[in-house]
Amino acid sequence: MGNASVTSAAHEKVEIMADNSPKEKMTAEQLRKRGNELHDGRRFQEAVEVYSKAIMKDPSVPTFYTNRALCYLRLQRWDLVCKDCSTAIERDPNCLKAYYFMGVAFTEKGNHDEAINLLQKANDLAMKQRQSYGDEITSMIRLCRKRRWNRQEEKRISQEIDLQVYLHRLIEEEKQRQLGQLRSEWDDGDVASSSASSSADASVEKKAAELERYHQEKKSELDRLLSEVDDRRKRRDVCRPTLVHNNHSLVEALSKSSFRYRTTFAGRYLSN
Repeated sequence: MGNASVTSAAHEKVEIMADNSPKEKMTAEQLRKRGNELHDGRRFQEAVEVYSKAIMKDPSVPTFYTNRALCYLRLQRWDLVCKDCSTAIERDPNCLKAYYFMGVAFTEKGNHDEAINLLQKANDLAMKQRQSYGDEITSMIRLCRKRRWNRQEEKRISQEIDLQVYLHRLIEEEKQRQLGQLRSEWDDGDVASSSASSSADASVEKKAAELERYHQEKKSELDRLLSEVDDRRKRRDVCRPTLVHNNHSLVEALSKSSFRYRTTFAGRYLSN
């Protein structure tokens, strides 16, 4: 009985100490500033916890959500970025940073159409609010469009290869059908009615070779046409301004662009 009383008293003491901890006494604004300090020290998870406390004290401030979203962005927790940004936009429909962070998160998730819409909204707000972000937002838009184009191009190439294989198979099947018909006519005695079988054999072989050559030319013509279409498309794409030139550099460039605010733009993206 005595031990139970001691344990209960100890729990009450711990709860009182927690209630009187420095962070519990801090205002929402003070918690935000503390979260900023932790963010600047790259202690992102701790900053998330402090921003969460600020939100609990005052859930109406969109800045608390965008600051926490930035930490989630550093931690690559894309769904949580989108959730916080959506909440910030509900509280402030003109919250530029919310649109930008969510656009970056959607880019990383591979939802390029939605990402471009969000990034374009952020860019429009930046111009409307006369906020200068250099080419950060527009670079991200170009990069997202390039990644979307690359994905579409990969899909197109795969479809063209499938089509080419399918058409080759149709040509081959037609060739085999005609060869089979030719041999069937010979076996039935319709090809040569005379006893000069050797001459008839030569005639059949000649027709078979002609069929083989004809269908091979059809395959070559098909390959040539598809190649010309691809060459024209490549020449057209060369005229486009490209940000990156291969998949590896695309991923690398996206990483650098998406998280450039880790250094140069950190202060600009984190609301002070």
